[in-house]
Amino acid sequence: MELRDIEIFLTLAEELHFGRTAERLHVSVAAVSKALKKQERAIGVELFARDSRNVRLTPVGEQLRDDLRQLHQGLTQSLERARLAARGKTGTLRISLFPANLQEQRRYWETFRTRYPQWELRLRMSGYADPFAQLRNGEADILVTWLPVEEPDLTVGPLLFAEPRVLAVAADNALAKRSTTSLEAVSDYQHVTIEQAPDYWFDRYIPKLTLKGRSIDRTDLVDNVEDIFVHTAMGDAVSFFPMHVTWYYPRPDIVYLPVTDMEALPYGLVWRSDAENDLIRALARVVRDLGPLPG
Repeated sequence: MELRDIEIFLTLAEELHFGRTAERLHVSVAAVSKALKKQERAIGVELFARDSRNVRLTPVGEQLRDDLRQLHQGLTQSLERARLAARGKTGTLRISLFPANLQEQRRYWETFRTRYPQWELRLRMSGYADPFAQLRNGEADILVTWLPVEEPDLTVGPLLFAEPRVLAVAADNALAKRSTTSLEAVSDYQHVTIEQAPDYWFDRYIPKLTLKGRSIDRTDLVDNVEDIFVHTAMGDAVSFFPMHVTWYYPRPDIVYLPVTDMEALPYGLVWRSDAENDLIRALARVVRDLGPLPG
């Protein structure tokens, strides 16, 4: 099995979705399907049970995933160390981000690179499904996410910033005529939700109840920010965001309204406790030294 085939198999085993696997690996769905069929022919048994609605690992697929995961990590780490050594680097810190305000956060990343030129720093935007899996499976070293995070195996580091909230609505929504809105005022609308996220964590982003106890219906399933914009622009949902989204995602089909009765949303560094290392501690020091962004 070639390295690319292993990557496709392991990504599909994690996502259990051909489209998300293809998007994550920047290949076509047909390429994912072709690679899987080749693997199954070579092994002589199905690795995934699939129908029109679901994809799941077979017992043989689960065994192969467990066997290949550690092997793949070791191989990719060896290749990465060789690439780094060729550039005079000794390590890489991989950061996955939920917030999109990269310009405001640049002072942290540039200071890290200046202080620690021997280390590589890589940034990527995070997917929404199963938000902490990327830390647990070793894809990312640090996650920048909203707080609180109360996972027993994860450490919460310093705060980067906290921002007021806005509500995104379709331009032709009746709410778009207002200058502000409130949590209470939007309880009659549909809101988005994501898969495999702890309730307490997502409740901080979109509460289940208003201050007066009215239920907030979170039914539109999304796994990335573009999905949120599609649901919002089509009028299927209204969506809460931190304020910076109004600067980074201006759209002619969406209006952003300040929300008057929600607290600022804090974002901080989070990492796996048993994977803490010198690179993670170094970035945490940088953030503490520079302090949080002004509110």
